[in-house]
This record gives sequence, structure tokens and C-alpha cells, in this order.
Amino acid sequence: MGQEFLALLEARHFPIANLKLLASENSVGKQIEFQDETLTVEAVSADSFHNVDLVLASAGSKVSRQWLPIAVAAGAVCIDNSSAFRLEPHVPLVVPEVNPHAALNHQGIIANPNCTTILLCVAINPLHRVIPIKRLVVATYQSASGAGARAMAELQTQVKDVLAGHAPIAEVLPYPLAFNLFLHNSPMTQWNYCEEEMKMVRETRKIMDESELKITATCVRVPVLRAHSEAVNIEFAQPFPLDKARAILQAASGLKVVEDFTQNYFPMPILASGKDEVLVGRIRQDLSHPNALDLWLCGDQIRKGAALNAIQIAELLIEQGRL
Repeated sequence: MGQEFLALLEARHFPIANLKLLASENSVGKQIEFQDETLTVEAVSADSFHNVDLVLASAGSKVSRQWLPIAVAAGAVCIDNSSAFRLEPHVPLVVPEVNPHAALNHQGIIANPNCTTILLCVAINPLHRVIPIKRLVVATYQSASGAGARAMAELQTQVKDVLAGHAPIAEVLPYPLAFNLFLHNSPMTQWNYCEEEMKMVRETRKIMDESELKITATCVRVPVLRAHSEAVNIEFAQPFPLDKARAILQAASGLKVVEDFTQNYFPMPILASGKDEVLVGRIRQDLSHPNALDLWLCGDQIRKGAALNAIQIAELLIEQGRL
């Protein structure tokens, strides 16, 4: 994730006077190239945040809870990619295309939503603004990248092993992913939904400012290296003309409609990988319900689903003179 942050900061010409790289003791001393400069990774400490305006954090909930309050006390604005603060009432949970106003009401920490939630909200919010959504049924198809670089490497190794006639070994993920799929392995909750599924429910409600929105989700890990996909069934308060919905999505910020029904050509992870936009397509009338539409989306989990969304929040603060 850190490398993706650096690549995006450089590509988007983010205004930086001084860049500091902080990590655990395991990475201290590592040297990284950024804009023709060699930076050395430093150990995070209480003194790390002196004269720091912005912290882009992506080191897990435990680390965020330990260090971000210290950064805020030192005067920094923190955009956190972990789940540590997402559901805290005083912490904005922001997708710039959906609720940019929420970012301006922060108290030092702004939470970056879960990857699948970001992709979903970018796609459904333009429609929700026109005709309110009553219920969402979502199935996700989540790539190995969501579990980190080690999971991606493990999938590649497993594919080679299977093709060579050997049994795949799972060490990072709980089960072999090569030529397989399994329900998301995050801890199970009391409702028999896993935590990943409940993140979609709770975070979508908070971002959309719809506390009673009905949502059900099933999250699946699939043997794809990068970019997540989602099948979304949307029930509206009244019928939504199909042509109108497609036109709204075509004009929406952060989205790209990809569909050719004659060629059966729609969004794919291979098309979304490395792209900033969420790809949406196969927009169609739900034959089982007059008020419902179906759509399919793909988005890069590492970019819009994580690092890009965080940087866009920072850019929003700069535009509003708040950073």
C-alpha cells in the first residue's frame, strides 16, 4: 500500500514540501526513491509528527489507534485506511464522490472506508440521489490483493504448483485460492455474517447517511490477483427507467460505463486493474421486481478502493483551504 501511495502522490503532483516515511522497526533504514530523491524509512515515535500537516496511515487498526491521536495532538490531519475509527460517531467516513462535505467536519481523523464499500458507493450514489434506494443485495468477488502482497504472491505460487501437478499450500490465506474460491475468511459475527460483510452494511449506511438502509452482502475471495468485482441488485422506491439510470451512471464522477451486450463485454478485473475509475456495466431491469435494477462493477482495490480514495480526501481538504 505504501508504494501505491507514493506512486499516486507523484502521478497526481500532490503538493509536498517534505515527505517522511514512517514504519515499524522491521522496515527502518529501508531506502525508497521518490521524485528523484532517496528517502530513508524512519521508526515511528512520539516526535515523528512535529511540523507534520498530513498523515496517510495504512498500518492496521492497532497501530492507528496507538499513533493517530498523538499525530492529531501534534497538529496533523490524519486520513486512516484501517477500520479503527470508521464507525466512531465523531469520525467522518468519506468517499469524495459521495459525501465530500463530511470531510470538512473532522476532528483530526478522517476514515477511509473498506475497499468494497468505496466501490459500491461510487456506483450507487448517483442513482440514489435521483430515486431513493430501499434495499441492496450485494455479492462481492474479492481479489488476492485485498489480503496484501503476500497473498498475491501465494496465489501465483499456488497456480504454478497446481499446473506442475503439486498440491497448493496455503499459508497466508486459510485455504488454497488457485483454481478455487471461498467465502471471505474474516471473523464471523453473531448474525452469521462475516466482518467483511458487516463492514459493507454499516459503512454504506454511514457514508450514504441512511441509517435504515436495508443491505445484505455475501463476500467471496476469488483467484484474481488485483481488482474486486461486485454483483449489485438495487431496489428503489419506485421504478427507475433503464435508459435514465444508464445516462446518470455515464455522467457520474469516478465511474466508467463498460458494456456491449452484443459482444457480452462488461467490466472485468483485468480491465479495472491500475485504473482510477470504477467500471460499471450490464445495467439491466430486474425481471423479478419492477422497482429494481441489476448492475455489475469492477474496481482496483488498491487504488480507488484504498490509496486513491485517501489521497482524493486530502486533495479535497486542500481545495477547501482546510489543509
